[in-house]
Amino acid sequence: MSYTEVPGVRVPIRMWADPATVEGVAMQQLRNVSTLPWIEGLAVMPDVHFGKGATVGSVIAMRGAVCPAAVGVDIGCGMSAVKTSLTAEDLPGDLSRLRSSIEAAVPVGFSMHGDPVDPRRLHGLPTAGWDDFWRRFDGVAEAVKFRRDRATKQMGSLGQGNHFIEFCIDLSGSVWLMLHSGSRNIGKELAEYHIGEARKLPHNQDLIDRDLAVFVADTPQMAAYRHDLFWAQEYARHNREIMMALFKDVVRKEFKKAKPLFEPEISCHHNYVSEERYEGMDLLVTRKGAIRAGDGEFGIIPGSMGTGSYIVRGLGNASSFNSASHGAGRRMSRNQAKKRFSERDLAEQTRGVECRKDRGVVDEIPAAYKPIEQVMEQQRDLVEVVAKLKQVVCVKG
Repeated sequence: MSYTEVPGVRVPIRMWADPATVEGVAMQQLRNVSTLPWIEGLAVMPDVHFGKGATVGSVIAMRGAVCPAAVGVDIGCGMSAVKTSLTAEDLPGDLSRLRSSIEAAVPVGFSMHGDPVDPRRLHGLPTAGWDDFWRRFDGVAEAVKFRRDRATKQMGSLGQGNHFIEFCIDLSGSVWLMLHSGSRNIGKELAEYHIGEARKLPHNQDLIDRDLAVFVADTPQMAAYRHDLFWAQEYARHNREIMMALFKDVVRKEFKKAKPLFEPEISCHHNYVSEERYEGMDLLVTRKGAIRAGDGEFGIIPGSMGTGSYIVRGLGNASSFNSASHGAGRRMSRNQAKKRFSERDLAEQTRGVECRKDRGVVDEIPAAYKPIEQVMEQQRDLVEVVAKLKQVVCVKG
């Protein structure tokens, strides 16, 4: 489908979702964003739903301003995927050992590595710029600098919530490795610090929603946020690179006889800010729950833990600011899912997937998410499908 225009205050809201199906609170968030004096465009993806600060599944293009709460607290959260030379025939009947090996190699939840991972010891991981990256940590907000030790040990760890590591098979029988994570606690603390700083600024005192407080160009506060934002986005990318390297090492050991090979990695942020140019204007484009889908660019759009995911190629639709959805999108909150579904429901909906099936992950049950096929149908003018994947192992944070 093409987009539907919904009236906004300063700009129209371009929606790749049926406006009638979007929660009222999410629509109000979108209208609130459209009131900002700096806004130049607002695109809404088919996985749209209410979010803290700003709507998940929204693409906010502003000139000379950026809203830290719209970026969210998991700065740089995103996906990585790698196609391997393995096929479905290489898999054992019991995949529990593979799941245990992944969980042993990559800390999940609040866990972290006992010592920082040295990327120079990981097979095939590029390390150019690594020392410079950590030197730039010296320039982050003073209030967060004391977290450096924790940040180094969390590098290469999964986190919790909807973050995951998956072993997948595509329709041709090829095996893929896929994972979803972000900037861990350091990104969260940097985000929370700057959201608090933005709320104090005089130009934000009369906004319709204080969560939409912005930093504006050519101010010390904007310069400080841009430094920390782009550093955290880089942290998230490195975090996924290290986890993928650890994941590959597990696969090499578990499938030693098959001697697996790995194609180049596909990686994309879906909670981030990018400097882009549209219609002759330099804009700061915030994608909160959206991936960049420029012409020919590869992306990853995951479904829930029992339904499967898509590798896509962008079609470069400028109306969406070259964007597409970041996943299926929730259709009910975590608390609603916990109240409505049981462990038996979870086991039924994840049949055939080697994964946790306990109360701790009921809020991630597939029924809590929108149907991924519907989401893909609504964005046929944004991306084309390269491969459809179905997970056989899922490690949840």
